[in-house]
Amino acid sequence: MAEIRWDIKRGADIYRQVLDNRLKFWISTGKIKPGEVVVYRSGFSGWRKPEELNEIIPYFRRYEKAQLRKIKRRKPARSTLPEKTQIKNILIIDDEKDLCQLLGDTLSSHDYNVKFAHTKKNALSSLKEQTPDMVFCDLKLPDGDGMKILSKIKKISPGTIVNIITAYGSDETRDEAKRLGAYSFIDKPFSEEDILGNIREFCKAGVK
Repeated sequence: MAEIRWDIKRGADIYRQVLDNRLKFWISTGKIKPGEVVVYRSGFSGWRKPEELNEIIPYFRRYEKAQLRKIKRRKPARSTLPEKTQIKNILIIDDEKDLCQLLGDTLSSHDYNVKFAHTKKNALSSLKEQTPDMVFCDLKLPDGDGMKILSKIKKISPGTIVNIITAYGSDETRDEAKRLGAYSFIDKPFSEEDILGNIREFCKAGVK
């Protein structure tokens, strides 16, 4: 059976097509809220509000219930970690745009602010605009070597945590990455939990 694809429009001109499971994930995690977009797919007579569609409504309700549970469990704001171990802004440097999008969705759903760079040039430009708390950087980019970006990042912002992600790891590259100041070396393919676990591990260790 073919996967259902939805056309999504936010505002007058922004348009995108996503698979059924992606749309439902975005709704159930609050990335898309009622009134923000309209959708269309084969069989519809026109654009519809997703919150009016019977097959989509349960995903909005799931998000609402999750928010209510958070409110009930919420305690007075108090940081249990030193300020230096807090991670909020994350930069992902990788030319695989689908991987970036999936990873970005996961991190955004955990309240991280995520930016992407698909080239060395874009990465260095982004670093000048805003210094991220943590970076996930691929070793092979269309216009440069991830190791050189690692060196640049540590010179520009020594406190930024850099994790190398690659499908071409070796003992030599691991040693080189550590020597240049990388916090960790993550082999592709990796899972979303590998990335979240890496962040939790860093925060728990309390090492900058």
